[in-house]
Amino acid sequence: MWRINITCSGDAWKIHSAEFKTMAENYQSEVISSKKLPDGTRIMAYKIEDVSDAEEFSEQCATFSGFTADFESL
Repeated sequence: MWRINITCSGDAWKIHSAEFKTMAENYQSEVISSKKLPDGTRIMAYKIEDVSDAEEFSEQCATFSGFTADFESL
């Protein structure tokens, strides 16, 4: 089981949220948490079973300008 941690700015979310959501639907993932900070920054965590999918999901997130992602074992 793997946890993907994603952070993005409010501006990046406004620009890429629809694309991000579409991309996330392509994976067998579960949202663990999602938080919007007062400055608009978003912090999200997803759970994925397969390490290859977790790595790919993390890499895909990083292709969106203003998004950062990493993953860790649960």
